[in-house]
Amino acid sequence: MSKVVVDMGASLDGFVAGPNQSADAPFGEGVDNSLHQWMFDAAEENAAELAAIVDAGAFIMGRNMFGPGRGEWDLTWQGWWGEEPPYHAPVFVLTHHERPSLEMAGGTTFHFVTGGITEALKLAREAAGDRNVAVAGGAATVNQFLAAGLLDELRLHVAPVLLGKGERLFDGVEKTELTQIEARQTSLVTHLRYAVSRG
Repeated sequence: MSKVVVDMGASLDGFVAGPNQSADAPFGEGVDNSLHQWMFDAAEENAAELAAIVDAGAFIMGRNMFGPGRGEWDLTWQGWWGEEPPYHAPVFVLTHHERPSLEMAGGTTFHFVTGGITEALKLAREAAGDRNVAVAGGAATVNQFLAAGLLDELRLHVAPVLLGKGERLFDGVEKTELTQIEARQTSLVTHLRYAVSRG
């Protein structure tokens, strides 16, 4: 049976982005790409983890991960990734504002879901078939899935940096039992994999 998984880059103190993300500061104010440097400067060393991030049959993300806007949609905005996003599969974006689906090059289609995480997961499971569903972020979205007991596997990519403030993982999540599956250290990041106990 397919699993619901998370791949998330985080600082050592649990932040996945700095405060006040915007088009001019996509990682948050005062934050460079230090959380994700391993993806670009050490891609070969981390090839297995990079491949696993996009190896899902469907993805779910929060609106903030798709773009910096709030309120009604700016239909000219098509995501952070250019004409060919890296997902190559259906992506379900959580939002309070309806928007038509957006088909991109390379097989990625963004669908905008107004019914919350339960509806998004139902649609993503249908789209993924036997493959995994990946919750791509950001922190608030992952925290909702964790708090609701809807995750099977948590994969953290921990960078050796302290951010001190911003968007933090695990806020609002009560005690949750995790079983460590794997830990692997490379030059710029430590990869951690946990099975999440449900119920």
